Amino acid sequence: MAQENLSLVLHSKGDLRLENRPVPEPGPNEVLLQMHSVGICGSDVRFWQHGRLGDFVVKKPMVLGHEASGRVVKVGAAVKHLKVGDRVAIEPGVPREMDEFLKNGRYNLSPTNFFCSKPPDDGNLCRYYTHSADFCYKLPDNVTFEEGALIEPLSVGIHACRRAGVTLGSSVLICGAGPIGLVCLLVAKAMGASQVVITDLSSERLAMAKELGADFQLTVTRGDGPQQLAQSVADMLGAQPHIAIECTGVESSMQTAIYAVRSGGVVALVGLGAEMVTVPLVNAAIREVDIRGVFCYCNTWPTAIAMVASGKVNVKPLVTHRFPLEQAVQAFENKRQGVGVKIMLKCDQNDQKP
Repeated sequence: MAQENLSLVLHSKGDLRLENRPVPEPGPNEVLLQMHSVGICGSDVRFWQHGRLGDFVVKKPMVLGHEASGRVVKVGAAVKHLKVGDRVAIEPGVPREMDEFLKNGRYNLSPTNFFCSKPPDDGNLCRYYTHSADFCYKLPDNVTFEEGALIEPLSVGIHACRRAGVTLGSSVLICGAGPIGLVCLLVAKAMGASQVVITDLSSERLAMAKELGADFQLTVTRGDGPQQLAQSVADMLGAQPHIAIECTGVESSMQTAIYAVRSGGVVALVGLGAEMVTVPLVNAAIREVDIRGVFCYCNTWPTAIAMVASGKVNVKPLVTHRFPLEQAVQAFENKRQGVGVKIMLKCDQNDQKP
């Protein structure tokens, strides 16, 4: 095996470098992966541009990347369910201890979790990477590496729709038609939502949302008032939606979601924005609107893989641009500028196929 392990390393705010690191050895319960496809997430760009995301601050050099798939090239002594050559999708959040959250099945909330590319934990935008074998999921033959990498954002959509209570006949407002808004759209439709309205500033992203199954697209301009937009949503649907899934983290968009949803409905907050925001909380309270937080995902990878493998969900159109790992800095600049939808980095020099 070549001992070159090219990695995309964030040293500090604005300081992104490609550099070689040693190829790691897997522990007893780990596998060594030759990375294949890694998507760029908005959180990676936020760390690069601001050096932090919420309470997570970059204090030392860190490899970026957490939307990933790869091939097993070495297995730890205690690993039984994977073998060399297996293609896997990687769940980036791994519990470090058996705490109450893990026992209750909500391990995503454990404060001690390892998580790829969350300071100080290294991610997997590199040639070779070790990960807990229990959080690597074998891909069926008809699922590509790129689809395997997209299991991570798709899992956000699954967890958001579960938290929001999407079911047969639900009417849903999705605020934001970026990658996360689009996967929420795909999942909501697959879970039986009857009508979905999606909003965005970008007509190009709304056009993709239409292609992916959105029933209505609402173009937002920066001067629109939240109550005005909420009324537009109701006019499109003929009634207020049961559920609003907010994917932007923008204060005005959160306000729109609360005003838009019907009394007794649910607002799920997926997007991360400012720490303190002003929202019409009394309006929500007197109408018994439930506001539910969404943090990452848990227990979603088998479901997401099955949805893709069965053809119930098609994530392939989300990938609009591809770059070799050697051009990762340019790819990040494209993502920062809002180019395309999902940018995929190809980490295997000898296999650049989807």
